[in-house]
Amino acid sequence: MSSSQVDHVVIGAGSAGCAVAARLSEHADARVVVLEAGGPDTLEAIHQPPMWPALWGTEVDWAYETTPQEHNGGLVHQWPRGKVLGGSSSLNGMVYLRGNPADYDDWAYHGCKGWDYDALLPLFRRMEDVPDGDPHYRGRGGPNTPRPARDPNPICAAFVEAAREKGHPVTDDHNGAQFEGAGYHDMIIAGGRRQSAAGAYLHPNASRPNLDVVTGARALALLFDGGRCTGVRYERDGSVHELRASGEVVVCAGAVDSPALLLRSGIGPADELRALGIGVVADVPGVGRNLHDHMLMGVLWEAAQTIPPPVYNMSESSMFTRSDPALRVPDLHFMCIHVPFHLPTFSVPEGSWTIAVGLVRPASRGTLRLRSADPSDKPLIDPAYLSAEADVAAMVRGVEIVRDLVTASAFDDWRGREALPGQHVKGKGALRDFVRRAAGSYFHPVGTCKMGTGPDAVVDPELRVRGIEGLRVADASIMPDVVSANTNAAAMVIGEKAADLMRAARPSAARETAAAVGD
Repeated sequence: MSSSQVDHVVIGAGSAGCAVAARLSEHADARVVVLEAGGPDTLEAIHQPPMWPALWGTEVDWAYETTPQEHNGGLVHQWPRGKVLGGSSSLNGMVYLRGNPADYDDWAYHGCKGWDYDALLPLFRRMEDVPDGDPHYRGRGGPNTPRPARDPNPICAAFVEAAREKGHPVTDDHNGAQFEGAGYHDMIIAGGRRQSAAGAYLHPNASRPNLDVVTGARALALLFDGGRCTGVRYERDGSVHELRASGEVVVCAGAVDSPALLLRSGIGPADELRALGIGVVADVPGVGRNLHDHMLMGVLWEAAQTIPPPVYNMSESSMFTRSDPALRVPDLHFMCIHVPFHLPTFSVPEGSWTIAVGLVRPASRGTLRLRSADPSDKPLIDPAYLSAEADVAAMVRGVEIVRDLVTASAFDDWRGREALPGQHVKGKGALRDFVRRAAGSYFHPVGTCKMGTGPDAVVDPELRVRGIEGLRVADASIMPDVVSANTNAAAMVIGEKAADLMRAARPSAARETAAAVGD
């Protein structure tokens, strides 16, 4: 077994991990090593925007799946997660949405000081380059270059016009002054190719002598000296290695693998760890709890004419609205998808198009648990989809809103027969049954290493793991409640924030951090 030592170890090169590593390595006196279990992002399909569904189940996907979902028709859902540089940002649909500012304000209101939207806005600006955006909200000169479609598919254009016709608000920038309403969302596509977190943060900085990115390196367990995390044991090319950190270890392995690594390392509910023969390092009951995910469900129509082939990600427009006008913020996200999108248990005519109903403020909560102490044994993933009746009611209302939207004259040239659920499916009871059979994952799992101040929290507002020194978690797993949009941008800002927190913890770092935020 070989062993070495660096300043900081970043476990996972996903959306957050790439940001953490790039920002920490901006300072030449900090040697940073990133361990990524997957390989380099050289597969050409990664970089072709319309090819993203073809990546599922390939060598760049962990190919997780849920347990049978009791309240969701007994279905087992596929959970693609990136096993490659860039993590899930190399597999996802490339939509770049921050979420509602109220999402972050809620985190701060419940004790996570420094995570309100106004506090994060400088970091959101720092991480992007949007020269035509409102400079109060949008950044200049950052590594990410999100843009809406310059030439959207006509189905997606009809969607925005239909929303306007039906009296829904329309916004020119969901990431600007107005989140709610319909519009053309930003996408992480640059020069016709995907811009993953690795493409934004790691590849441009590959020549830094103090930044090492090690692929094919799967973390097996964290290392400890008393109550301090000192490094990680990992496997690469059939050999086991140890990497020690003189500074801090930051786990950025995502909502599945971050809690799994903590649990395998003895951090989690003590009784469950002992039952698996794992020695308890810290009794932290919240590890693997609070698992939740957005849900997505296709409502489909046959096309009245041939739809132009995809150029971007097959979905260029969105609408955020409320299932109940009394709600404080939108809980539904509609996406116009100009190809068929539905669970494999259904079939529709070829050439159909979709308006997907996304539930982005779910009430249902589930768990992630280890099957065994063996790192090669995939964990038990139970998001408990639709276990909260409120989630079913919101998605039923979503179908009703979509059906009304599609009656707008903007869709006259495209609207054929309703293919799914079909016009014969009417009434609340029939729609509830359809929702329970048709809703699936939006692939935005979060919450399993919850940030907070109470007994159920895994990390504090500075992302430090309870009861352990020298260890932080920084990825979507720390979200107390999921943001009400696609999670990639939020995961990257978590990485940006983590890097600032880690730099501020260094004795001479206060001025560096203040200057970085002001960039």
